[in-house]
Amino acid sequence: MTVEPWLIVVGVVVLLLIGLIAIFIARYRTVGPDEALIVTGSYLGNKNVHVDESGNKIKIVRGGGTFVVPIFQQAEPLSLLSIKLDVQTPEVYTEQGVPVMADGVALIKVGSSIGEIATAAEQFLGKTRQDMENEAREVLEGHLRSILGSMTVEEIYKNRDKFSQEVQRVASQDLAKMGLVIVSFTIKDVRDKNGYLDALGKPRIAQVKRDADIATAEAEKETRIKRAEADKEARKAELERMTEIAEAEKINQLKLAEFRQEQDIAKARADQAYHLEEAKAKQEVMAQQMQIKIIERQKQIELEEKEILRRERQYDSEVKKKADAERYAIEQKAAAEKAKQIAEADAQKYRVETLAKAEAERIRLDGLAKAEAEKAKGEAEAEIIRLKGLAEAEAKQKIAEAFERYGQAAVLDMIIKMLPEYAKQVASPLSNIEKLTIVDTGSGAGGGANRVTGYATNLMASLQETLKASTGIDVKQLLENIAQGGTPASPVNPPTASGQQTNTNE
Repeated sequence: MTVEPWLIVVGVVVLLLIGLIAIFIARYRTVGPDEALIVTGSYLGNKNVHVDESGNKIKIVRGGGTFVVPIFQQAEPLSLLSIKLDVQTPEVYTEQGVPVMADGVALIKVGSSIGEIATAAEQFLGKTRQDMENEAREVLEGHLRSILGSMTVEEIYKNRDKFSQEVQRVASQDLAKMGLVIVSFTIKDVRDKNGYLDALGKPRIAQVKRDADIATAEAEKETRIKRAEADKEARKAELERMTEIAEAEKINQLKLAEFRQEQDIAKARADQAYHLEEAKAKQEVMAQQMQIKIIERQKQIELEEKEILRRERQYDSEVKKKADAERYAIEQKAAAEKAKQIAEADAQKYRVETLAKAEAERIRLDGLAKAEAEKAKGEAEAEIIRLKGLAEAEAKQKIAEAFERYGQAAVLDMIIKMLPEYAKQVASPLSNIEKLTIVDTGSGAGGGANRVTGYATNLMASLQETLKASTGIDVKQLLENIAQGGTPASPVNPPTASGQQTNTNE
């Protein structure tokens, strides 16, 4: 089987590409932000390349990556993490000749600039981390001892910050030559074996204790004063609060009392208004009922009058004597008038009774409505009197018209026939006497039984005056007019505008 040449070429090219890709992947180096990649050799380019005084070049890569050319270049990582160093010194004599010892803590790291990284790479690349720590510790301890020897114990004791800063300042210059920087330096402890530092602290301690006791006493005094003042203010505030509460309760009670009073007044007014309106409504209902009764009575009277007229017409149509017809008409009309007067009297009685009941009910319901009730009662009584006067005037007017229409003879005949019945009604109280005992004193005609018969005679004699007072008909004058044969003015007193009669004989 023969393979095509072009296929062989393609396979070789593919294999070369795969090899190149594998080599690229294997030789591409990356670093994180906490380390630097130091690349040395040829073909370093110009980016991130450091050249020292001798012309040596190194390429520094931070937080990125680069391709390391095989054979021509090599790369080593350098950590940029900080290193903690515990620095201790043996006994060192101070400026005063007092032996002291000092302990400190330092944080160092490789500098962040290209030059510092290049210097650190030159100093420590190829060494272990422990070697770098030891060299940096020796530098710090040497400078710590030199600073201790140039200061007094009091300066070291009282101003440790200055001591630390001085050590850091002096040591930084030497560490910079190694590519290292001091992040921080702190003195942990300064001590001696002879009690010198303790002796320095005793006066201060005593002073501090004294000041502390004084401050404590002052604080306690201030506390007691403040507590007393606070208690006083608290009691005062409590009293003011209780006073305000009492005042608020008093105001609240007053407002509640005023509210209840207003409620009671409003309720009383509402009840009074309700009772008043109820009484008014009842009065209106009663007035309407009375008006209905009056109208019914009036209609009844009108019907009776129409019936009288019908009978008059029927009587006139019959063949009778004119005098009998006139007498019959007079009798019927008088009966109608009597019925009308009785009906009006009944209506008046009903009205008076109804008003009296309404007034009693109104007084029972609400005493405050008395004025309205009295006013209504007065108006009702005035109306009753007015209606009564009008009725009496109308009755007398009817009688006067009867005189003019039928003549005095017919009227006199009617009155004479009516007198026995009238006298009977007047003397009816005597019939109620079950037993009468007459005592005769023997004093003649004026005593004993004659007084009984004289009472009846006097009663009949005063009958015509009673008739005149009740109906306005003067029987005596009527008889005199007939006896004289003249036709003087009507014996009936005509009504006045106010409903009162005027006696023409007086």
